[in-house]
Amino acid sequence: MSNSIKLAILGLGTVGTGVINLINDNLNELKRRSGRDIIITEVGTRRQRDDIDTNIMQNSDLMAIASSDNVDIVIEVIGGTTLAKDVIMQAIKNGKHVVTANKALLAEHGNEIFAFAEENNVHVAYEAAVAGGIPIIKVMREALAANKIDWLAGIINGTGNFIMTEMRDKGRPFADVLSEAQELGYAEADPTFDVEGIDAAHKLALLASIAFGIPLQFDKVYCEGITGITLQDVNYAEELGYRIKHLGFAVRRDSENDGDAGVELRVHPTLIPQDALLANVNGVKNAVLVNSHPLGQTLYCGDGAGAGATASAVMADVMDLVRVLGSKDRDDQSNTGHHVPHLAFIPEQLSDTPILRADQMVTGYYLRVHAYDSPGVLADITRILSDAGINIDAILQKPAHKVGQVPVIILTLPVVESQMNLAIEKIEKLETITDKVVRIRLDELA
Repeated sequence: MSNSIKLAILGLGTVGTGVINLINDNLNELKRRSGRDIIITEVGTRRQRDDIDTNIMQNSDLMAIASSDNVDIVIEVIGGTTLAKDVIMQAIKNGKHVVTANKALLAEHGNEIFAFAEENNVHVAYEAAVAGGIPIIKVMREALAANKIDWLAGIINGTGNFIMTEMRDKGRPFADVLSEAQELGYAEADPTFDVEGIDAAHKLALLASIAFGIPLQFDKVYCEGITGITLQDVNYAEELGYRIKHLGFAVRRDSENDGDAGVELRVHPTLIPQDALLANVNGVKNAVLVNSHPLGQTLYCGDGAGAGATASAVMADVMDLVRVLGSKDRDDQSNTGHHVPHLAFIPEQLSDTPILRADQMVTGYYLRVHAYDSPGVLADITRILSDAGINIDAILQKPAHKVGQVPVIILTLPVVESQMNLAIEKIEKLETITDKVVRIRLDELA
């Protein structure tokens, strides 16, 4: 192999263009760190671009690029789960390392892709797929390799975090903030993946596999969006000392005394204490809080999207792979020598730990109950909760919004969700209750 490492970039949107700019801006630093010349030889684009160096071949045939002898590493930033998968599999088949920012593809097809890469002695790197410029994949696979990870919680979608921040800080309704997020380019024209938690669930599936050594299981992630969050609940949470964040949780539950044993994978709005580390991560920032033994809690925070942040993560992966290629040249090891396993654990050691159902999850709860302002209502509600084995942490009764009707806010200690489901069903059957019970999960992050 020559002293040059040849890259192909498939897709010249925001991220692909950002990668080109980063290489051009930091070319000397990249060579000093790697000992190699890193050059872009080919780009995949649907139309010819006048702003691309004439030494770089432009081609709309992505499968041809993935098979080219003039490419060592393929960078996939086209998105989607069909063509992107075909191109990556073709690159692997042809013995090329792959770097991708495609969290949806890996969450849904990563098990197959990683197995094929192992079979062909190449590596698929994906730092940019989770939390943009935050090096959370490298941290969890390498820096925390000696730790047992108990749980992680993350703000892993910047759009949702922007919306919740604006609602809290400026008292703006959800629909108004979402419209601005779309104008600013934080949210797509169809914002479903962001506001319904699907984007965060893709990322959580990856983080959970790395944390616990389990296969990717996106289809088992419980997913709840923020479209139902009202200013009323945001304000009540603040009054009680909490903030509402849209979080992803991966929690290892080993003890039967703490509910069923297994792994919780869940994305949902969550009340967290105002002094919690994640509570003050605002705007479009991302953050992941990891609780591990023996290290304890560590927080990783930064830009979760954008050309610069994502290009930084893509090129960090490229630099790792350049070193792998360099080690192969020196000692004739396979392409995967000197590199950590795709999901942090060697493939044959991935476990079949069960993923818990939604009704097996254990969390605290915020409940907003609307009732007629009559004697005995609160006693009926608290009796139902007590009979269900649910301990109350705080109660707040607010002034009436409608004549004769009052909102009652209740915070509970952690309980298995199936118990809460039964209790809410009984509360809603009371003749004094005027509306559906609003519930938002609560976590102390301790």
